[in-house]
Amino acid sequence: MAEFYHSVTLNEEKCVGCTNCIKRCPTEAIRVRGGKAVIASERCIDCGECIRICPHHAKRARHSHLSQLSDFTYTIALPAPSLYGQFNNLDDIDYVLTGLKEMGFDDVFEVSRAAELVSEATRKLMDAGALKRPVISSACPAVVRLIRVRFPDLCDHVLPLKSPMETAAAMAKRDAVKKTGLPLEQIGCFFLTPCPAKVTDIEMPLGIEKSQVDGAIAISEVFPELSHKMDHLEKVEPLANSGVIGVGWSTSGGEAAALLNEKYLAADGIENVIRVLEEIEDERIGDLDFIELNACSGGCVGGVLCVENPYVAKARIQRLRKYLPVSQNHLKGGPIPNVMEWEEPLEFSDVLTLSSNLKEAMEMMLQIDEIEKEFPGLDCGACGAPTCRAFAEDVVKGICKDTECIFVYRNRMKKVASTLSELEESMGRFSREDAKEEKEEKK
Repeated sequence: MAEFYHSVTLNEEKCVGCTNCIKRCPTEAIRVRGGKAVIASERCIDCGECIRICPHHAKRARHSHLSQLSDFTYTIALPAPSLYGQFNNLDDIDYVLTGLKEMGFDDVFEVSRAAELVSEATRKLMDAGALKRPVISSACPAVVRLIRVRFPDLCDHVLPLKSPMETAAAMAKRDAVKKTGLPLEQIGCFFLTPCPAKVTDIEMPLGIEKSQVDGAIAISEVFPELSHKMDHLEKVEPLANSGVIGVGWSTSGGEAAALLNEKYLAADGIENVIRVLEEIEDERIGDLDFIELNACSGGCVGGVLCVENPYVAKARIQRLRKYLPVSQNHLKGGPIPNVMEWEEPLEFSDVLTLSSNLKEAMEMMLQIDEIEKEFPGLDCGACGAPTCRAFAEDVVKGICKDTECIFVYRNRMKKVASTLSELEESMGRFSREDAKEEKEEKK
């Protein structure tokens, strides 16, 4: 596996270097160089904001495709609960699940089923007092990666439980082995994903050594064929096995509400997420037990790989929930199953650190401060960096020259012009004096 895997990629042919993306990147991972955007892989968290904001569709997400189902003898669809919000007037989840089987999947396993178990496991851990407060949800991989690179002091606040996606995959494969007798390697689990961050989390997971999910297919790819199959179903199978709690995870606040604890906060949208994390880091949030954070506006229904407006999808989910039971999945007595827990703790990644040598890093900081003083502080992005400070950092790192700032360049040119003007004036004065002396000598 490569050191960094990213679902979010750049189509250079479509990129015009407009600088829209550099302003919205939460980790300042994008620069414009030579008229094209450049993504720093060590900084990118695959949140998808650049995909959302790019007017030229130059950013895209890599994901699996339906054709890959043929790589396995037995395939299982893992629909994210956000999938249900893409369909109008849906009052029976069985239509969606049966439609997925008609598309070619041998079986389905709702991720919302696993979400209900993760909610119950979280309640157990919190009741036992085993977690550092406030506990931060680990469900959104973009948020977890953001904490890992920008908020090192908050790593031990992250809930050490696998996501519903991973839990669902492990459970689905266990059941499939019992049902079919097939070896594990012949069973393929495919997550129907609303966002690119989940794709990255499968290829390069955090907290676990290897993902149980074999691929992630974008909801936007599945939706057209699935809609067609749902419209022409002859028989609907009773496949649904989740309730309000599990399906509620698809929208902001759903996970937190499932904890049955009023001391929680739910924020969505990457800018709001950063604001909340900064306040937790500064210890300005002290009376809350649980923090639910979603990088996408509205929650997972706002993922860039969905097809429906997130607010419309959220309204549809709210309508659907009234037809569902509260919960249909519960943990058995005893400790939380190992299959649900992280295998290793979340560790800080120092990709934003200037240097591993403290003295050198301090010297670079001072250089950045001095260079930044030359810049106008407009954060215009004309230099290809999101802020003047980010540009100063690039200069110190030797990535670019300070004259790539148009204001610095203009001021330098003014100084050059002024020097040339003074030189010209001096030369003219000397010429006049020489002419005068020559004239006097002739006399």
